[in-house]
Amino acid sequence: MDKFTNSAWFMRIVAFALAALLFISINFEMESDKKSLGLSTAPEISTETIENVPVEVYYDRENLVVSGVPETVDVTLKGAKSLLINAKNQRDFKVYVDLSDPAISMGDRTVTFKISDLNEKLVATIDPEYAEVNVQERVTKEFSVEAEYNSSLLEEGYTAGQPTVSPKTVKITGAKDAIEQISYVKANLEISKGLNETVNSKATVKALDRDLNKLDVTIEPSSVAVSLKVSIPSKTVSIAPKQTGKAKDGIRITSISVDPKEVTLFGSETSLEKIDEINLPVNISKIDGDTELELDLNKPDSVQKMSLGKAQVKIRTEKVDVDEENAEPVVEEEEPETEQKQEEQVVEEKPEPEEEDEAAAIESKTFNNIQIVPVGIRDDQDAELESDVTSITLLGEADDLKKITKDDINLTVDVSNLDEGTHDVDLAVTVPEGVEWELDSKTVSVTITQKDEET
Repeated sequence: MDKFTNSAWFMRIVAFALAALLFISINFEMESDKKSLGLSTAPEISTETIENVPVEVYYDRENLVVSGVPETVDVTLKGAKSLLINAKNQRDFKVYVDLSDPAISMGDRTVTFKISDLNEKLVATIDPEYAEVNVQERVTKEFSVEAEYNSSLLEEGYTAGQPTVSPKTVKITGAKDAIEQISYVKANLEISKGLNETVNSKATVKALDRDLNKLDVTIEPSSVAVSLKVSIPSKTVSIAPKQTGKAKDGIRITSISVDPKEVTLFGSETSLEKIDEINLPVNISKIDGDTELELDLNKPDSVQKMSLGKAQVKIRTEKVDVDEENAEPVVEEEEPETEQKQEEQVVEEKPEPEEEDEAAAIESKTFNNIQIVPVGIRDDQDAELESDVTSITLLGEADDLKKITKDDINLTVDVSNLDEGTHDVDLAVTVPEGVEWELDSKTVSVTITQKDEET
């Protein structure tokens, strides 16, 4: 036994056994570590579908037009799960159709989708696998643009002119057969409410075939400026004060005057033809003496709007005895006039001295820096006056002029129906009754601009 244990072969066998045990032990530990770290020697195979992957098309874009290629496809990938996750998150591969061959012919053809920049350890399936495409010669042609709008949206009484566009022509690029199908090039004004004022807006241009189907072409510019002038007929009529009610005992109404004396009505031509004046009822039953009132003007139902809604009424009175007020007027019989009576009447009616006195009492008074106020500015416009102040000279009796201040004078300019640009507009003047006025210029230059569109 001692001889065997001390032999060289015994030592070799023991060394070999120990080495085998050590190898098995180490290999077992390494396998355990790999499993705990997820490093399996056999990778896990899986599939993943990536939807809506963009498709790129390679072709001669200067001379050709390609249609029929879908914008996106679905790609199903198969391979190691770790590689799939990376491909899905990064999306660093491309799906494309190659039509770059210079010798490619025109017309319809079937092309397959290809994929590039994909990890070679992954297998890809594309859905759909191919596409039916059409290759045409690229053509550019110039067309006139016609603006249109929904005329049924015009409010009652309003009229519209022919819409204008700027620029008047556009360049349309597309496949030759698509360009040949173009029958109409329209710029439609999008109006969603009643139309009662001039419209200045942008409109998208569309190319349509004879059946009004939209064609797949490129339009430059894609939108144009459209202007539609909307107006309403007008008529200026007098304001007629009409006395209503009965005056109080001892009060006699000597005069009723109104300021301003006229008002401008807006509406359909047939409605305006029937109106010659606007009645303004004035109730005198509560008048105790000279009075000034501000009364509302009643708008006729057939009229769309009026230039003003109120008017100033001046009532002049005198006190009388109740018996005199109720007495019947005495009517004397007329006698044939003799030549002597006619001469006496002529002498008595000579008013020259009084007229000379009145003419001598007329004076003038000038007011400087009177503010000019623009009225009727639309929400989408700005109005700039060349000069927003002016001077005015009033003519009248000295006593009347002394009572007048700047606050009694109103100068306005109506810009409600003005389009973009510069216009000379008449000034509207309101001054106290009984005086005349003079201006250096009865018009003012007004520049209308469009407000910038909010973004």
